Amino acid sequence: MSIEVVVPSLPESVADATLVTWHKKIGDTILKDENLVDLETDKVVLEVPALADGVLAEILEPEGSIVLGGQLLARIEQGAISATPTEEKKAAPEASSASLPAEKNSGSTEALSPAVRKLVAEHGLETSEIAATGKGGRITKTDVLTYLKFQSSNGATAANTTTATSSVPAKAGKASPLPILPSSDRAEQRVPMTRLRAKVAERLLQAQQNTAMLTTFNEVNMQPIMDIRNKYKERFNKVHDAKLGFMSFFVKAAVESLKLFPSVNASVDEQDIIYHGYYDIGIAVSSPRGLVVPVLRDADLKNFAAIENGIAGFGAKARDGKLGLDDLTGGTFTITNGGIFGSMMSTPILNPPQSAILGMHAINQRVMVENGEMIIRPMMYLALSYDHRIIDGKEAVSFLVTIKDFLEDPARLLLNV
Repeated sequence: MSIEVVVPSLPESVADATLVTWHKKIGDTILKDENLVDLETDKVVLEVPALADGVLAEILEPEGSIVLGGQLLARIEQGAISATPTEEKKAAPEASSASLPAEKNSGSTEALSPAVRKLVAEHGLETSEIAATGKGGRITKTDVLTYLKFQSSNGATAANTTTATSSVPAKAGKASPLPILPSSDRAEQRVPMTRLRAKVAERLLQAQQNTAMLTTFNEVNMQPIMDIRNKYKERFNKVHDAKLGFMSFFVKAAVESLKLFPSVNASVDEQDIIYHGYYDIGIAVSSPRGLVVPVLRDADLKNFAAIENGIAGFGAKARDGKLGLDDLTGGTFTITNGGIFGSMMSTPILNPPQSAILGMHAINQRVMVENGEMIIRPMMYLALSYDHRIIDGKEAVSFLVTIKDFLEDPARLLLNV
């Protein structure tokens, strides 16, 4: 019995997906629920599991293909035995630079597409040396790029391959590899953006072009929070099985401040302002695929432990490429922490359609004047970028000062005063 493997239903906001990696090849034995293929969308990487035990009989879409929801990707023969070596030769090509398919084409250039013909001409390649994986033994663009990469890794790349374009996507959950450049003083390599990187770029430009974005700054004395954390972190970890970090204090302070300044928690929809009666806080997380902003929903209803566990879960999912679309949609306010990378000060860019974002930075020992005396304090610069269309300067400054006051007197967060 043949079972079809199809692209799962995509959300309305996602038009298509890129087929990133086949984890199986034709003839491989497959177990039910085993991941067959990774699909990259603008937001996340989706896994497509096997619906039954069997053998992968046919692959219809190679790596790098653009696919739509419901599109047929492959077929599984349920209950079949592992394929013979002859059948395995029909497998989709691996995106590895360490090996090439054994079969060679006839060397004819008549059936080459314009893009392939251009690559072959630019690099002076012999088509008979390139393994063809297209239908009817045709050479695809991926075949040429894989050949160039293989030659480069073995020290046989010609000097003009410095302009080669790599279209082999990075594997899900893995960092995009750095380009392998030939030994040349002025080597270059053109690498396409990942879908996530392209989407981030689009949204950042959208924020700059469609909002009246301004940034206000302040500084906060982190000593009170550091004292609480040092005193209770071991007990907190023992009781709640969670590490007590700084982020939970910032989330709590942001939520309480948003309650006092509802326009900072609002968004613009054409000529309307939407005021949200809930507090879904986006937490910017760096992943191997780029910056993502999973959303901590109903943050006002969560205690410190729930917030810390939620953020830790986002970090683990981001590293493993397991964030789902539900994790990344929505959000009424965002917090980003450039301080973990050593940033002293920055102006964070809005995350549309939100109207404000809080930037945290590195904690540095600085000399401060208190009651006429100089004293060393652990200080952090805070930055609030906001949409001036709906948030006045006075509101923005007052909001940031309120966050500062909560952080410098964290007992207020516990007493709700």
